[in-house]
Amino acid sequence: MLRTAVVALVLFSGACYVQAESSQIPSGDEAYAHEIQQWRATRVEALTAADGWLSLVGLEWLKPGANRIGSAADNDVVLPSAPPHLGTVTLAADGSLHLLLAAASTARIDGKVLHEAVLTDDMHVASGGQPTMVSFGTASFYAIDRDGRKGLRVKDSDAATRTHFHGIDYFPIDRSWRIVADWVPFHPAHVLEMGTEIGTIDKVVVPGKAVFSRDGHRHELLPYQQEPGGKLFFVIADRTSGKQTYGAARFLYAALPSHGLDRSGKVVLDFNQAYNPPCAFTPFATCPLAPPENRLDLSVTAGEKTYQGADH
Repeated sequence: MLRTAVVALVLFSGACYVQAESSQIPSGDEAYAHEIQQWRATRVEALTAADGWLSLVGLEWLKPGANRIGSAADNDVVLPSAPPHLGTVTLAADGSLHLLLAAASTARIDGKVLHEAVLTDDMHVASGGQPTMVSFGTASFYAIDRDGRKGLRVKDSDAATRTHFHGIDYFPIDRSWRIVADWVPFHPAHVLEMGTEIGTIDKVVVPGKAVFSRDGHRHELLPYQQEPGGKLFFVIADRTSGKQTYGAARFLYAALPSHGLDRSGKVVLDFNQAYNPPCAFTPFATCPLAPPENRLDLSVTAGEKTYQGADH
């Protein structure tokens, strides 16, 4: 197996991570290879950012009523990087969250010195908005909602998963995996149930399907949009899953079809951009699993391989 890596510069505590594409690129494909290398560099930059997925250090589910938070052992939610007694998050019967900081707490709420605030979770933010962020030192948390279950997603820029990032392995860049598929719209749109790493079921609206052929066989994939007007998002698995690639799924984005979602057209699936979900790097994410409809009966030898630095 060829081990290839992205051309990127990632700074961690004064150390540089520089990785170079080592596979042989066929003549005439240099521009395409450069495009994929740039995509990889952007991907790694986001992944390793101070608040990127590698900074996750905790996922704490809240009980109804008061939840005392801090590093001291007498708290309901113990966060090692927090002050001994940071404050109390109260989960009301209607699902709303209220934070009251302890008098001695130095935590900030959305960067401001406040004593208390209503916490907006990630599923109830205004369009283009962000959940309420509570920060303390190098760490922070915000509320998430998963099928009505409320929790705190905790990040720390000093997380070992970030400071000891091992880099990503890739299959060699292969332009044949940039596939122009047929777009077949659904009228009406379908509803697809997708399991998650935490055992919940997400129901997503599927506007159509991408249909393509590979090695003489027909394949279909179902996407959804994470936000109105957004790109098509595919959660996929294939014969490499659990072997050369992450077992639960890989993710793939595609631009909207050539004639829009409601009309037949073409959609480009570039499997060289298939990438690992956050759960491949940390046990504290809540990723969707590839549904049976998106488990391809072929080996997609393109995109990211299994992350070798994971310890979960």
